[in-house]
Formats: sequence, structure tokens, C-alpha cells
Amino acid sequence: MQKQKRKICFVITSHIHYGRSKLILNELRKRKDVELQIVVGGSGLLRNYGEVLLHLEKDGFKSNAEVMMTFEGGNSIAMAKTAGIGISEFATVFQNLKPDIVVVRGDRYEILSAAVAASYLNISVAHLEGGDVTGTIDESVRHAVTKLSHIHFATSELSKERILRMGENPRYVFNVGCPEIEYIAKNKFKISNKLFNKWGVGDVIDTATPYIMVMVHPVTSEIENNKKNTEVLLQAVFETKTPTIWFWPNVDAGTDSVSKAIRVFREKRKPSHMRFVRYLASEEFLGLLERAACLVGNSSTGIKECSFLGVPAVNIGTRQNGRMRGHNVLDVDYKKNAIKTAIKKQLSVGRYEPSHIYYQPNTSEKITDTLAKIDLYTQKQFVD
Repeated sequence: MQKQKRKICFVITSHIHYGRSKLILNELRKRKDVELQIVVGGSGLLRNYGEVLLHLEKDGFKSNAEVMMTFEGGNSIAMAKTAGIGISEFATVFQNLKPDIVVVRGDRYEILSAAVAASYLNISVAHLEGGDVTGTIDESVRHAVTKLSHIHFATSELSKERILRMGENPRYVFNVGCPEIEYIAKNKFKISNKLFNKWGVGDVIDTATPYIMVMVHPVTSEIENNKKNTEVLLQAVFETKTPTIWFWPNVDAGTDSVSKAIRVFREKRKPSHMRFVRYLASEEFLGLLERAACLVGNSSTGIKECSFLGVPAVNIGTRQNGRMRGHNVLDVDYKKNAIKTAIKKQLSVGRYEPSHIYYQPNTSEKITDTLAKIDLYTQKQFVD
């Protein structure tokens, strides 16, 4: 009698999440002992934040279900209600698809919804990138997902140790490295001036000359400061007079304040050396990042991807507090002169030696092989 395929349901809630998961999805698709299911939800279905379904189709994948769950408003109540409706919607999807494992990644509130729904349906949950520490509510969400999950894929030995200290079963905790770093290591990315300057608004940026990339997202625990901090950063970057590519913030609480600050600055100042972009496909984004003179902001990209690429990064504020850093990162507060000084210093470096603190070879193969073969369980017990 032919052995039944294991149904593995991969949850994708943003275009960044999809880009960082491509190698795992490809490995799962290749396996004859796995039936891959893909569920797209959250900002992954919002046009302004990346059209994940189109990219899936382009890459030969299909979505088995879509979860419309995101409340507009860009504030804390919208996040809370999104998480709530997400539990209900994911529960319906999982009840219909009947997966053996639900795979979630990171620390997003949409991911928490999927983990809660799967747990209550007695479905094993596998969590990528548990045990990391950061600032804001995201850290609480990440650790909550860890406690709801049954299989854990940590990015480092330090993160693995944290998961074990939370009482998780050592047999189900694995240090595999970062999937997104393996994706960079296995591919070469290019982007042309013509292609890039089709996107966004503002000045034309010559990607053959040194340029800054800015990625700043709202800090959900400091909502009252998001607008002011963004204004300080805008002025600091503007005064460097360096060609700048500025990416739109994510959909977290406080996004409206950050977006408004950007729009007002752009319309009033009409900066001649800055271009503002909502999002790019992962290949195009990494093509830009690899050639950037410096990444500025509070995104994990400056900590993780830039460390491997050797791209200088200026990390601002508390959003990445506690995250393991390479030598490519300079940390500063939201003070204009401090930001300008840090950017100037990083631009003078050129490139750092690549760091492998988040890299391991064959990360995606390790993850998929474990997902396909590991014994499953649903009743968790705290391990002292």
C-alpha cells in the first residue's frame, strides 16, 4: 500500500515573507512524500504591500486559500482586530485543508493568528526563526508562537538555547540558520536603472553610483513617537545629499504616522536626490541591497541580510533591540546629527567582511527533510 503524503501547509503573510521562504517552498514542492499547501493572508493580499499571488503564479506555485483579515487604520486596535479575525479565518481554512503540519515564520501578529487556530485544531505547528529577540510587541508574539508550536527551526545556537529555556522538547528544536541568508548565498541578483526607476515616485536614482537605502517601520510600543522620529530621519538623510531609495513602511500600528511624515516631506521639499518606493519583488530588492552603499533604518534587513553581504548598516532606535549583530551595524538614537555622523562613517567604510552569524549551508533542505520525516505530536509538555 502506497504511503500517504504528508500535508504541509505553509502560511505566507507578506511579500517579504514569501521572498525569504522561496527555497523552502521549492524544496517542499520537489519532495514526492509531501503535499505542499500554501495559504496567503494579511498584507500579502494587499496591493500596496506586494502582490504575493502574482509572484506565486510567476514562480509556478499556487495558493490553496486566501485569508482576508487585515483591518485598515494603521493603529493598535486594527492590529488586535486583525489578529482576532485571523484566528477565525485561518481556523476555517485549516479545517478545510486538513494539513498535518502548519508552518509559520517570525513574529507577525498574523502569524500568531495562524498558530492559535492550528493549535486549537490539534494540528502540529512548525515555527521558523523562534528564539530571536527584538524590540516592540513583536518579541512577545514570537515567544507566544514558540509556545504554541511543536517543531522549532532556530537561526542560531543562541536562539535555540532560548527556545529550550522556554521548556520546549530538545528533540524538536533545531539550529538551521536563516533561510533568507541561504537564498542570498545561492543566487545572484541584478537590477537595472531602467527597471528600478519604473517603480515609485521622486528623483531618478542612478544605481551605478553610491546610494543609501532607507527602511523604517513603525514601532508599535512607541506609537506617539513614530511621526516625530520619521521626520528627524527624513531631515538627516536629506542633509547627507546622498542619492537615497526610501521604502514605504509595513502595515503595523503607527504606519499611517510614518507614511504621512514621508508624504508631507516629499510634497513640501521635493527632494532632488530621493526616490520613494512601496515595495519590490525579492530578487529586485536584493539586487539593490547588494549594491547599496549603506542601509539606514530599523529593519532586520540591516542586521541579517546586510551582515552576510557586508553592506554597512545604520540601525536606529529600539525596534531591533537585542537582535544578534554583525560588525557591519552602527546603532544610534533618533537624533539628527548622530544619524548623519553614523551614515557618513558607514559610507566611508565601503564594505565590511561578510559575516556568517546567520548563515548555514543547506538550511532549506534541513528544514524540509525534518518536516517530511519527523514524528508528529500535538500534546505539548513543559520540559524542565
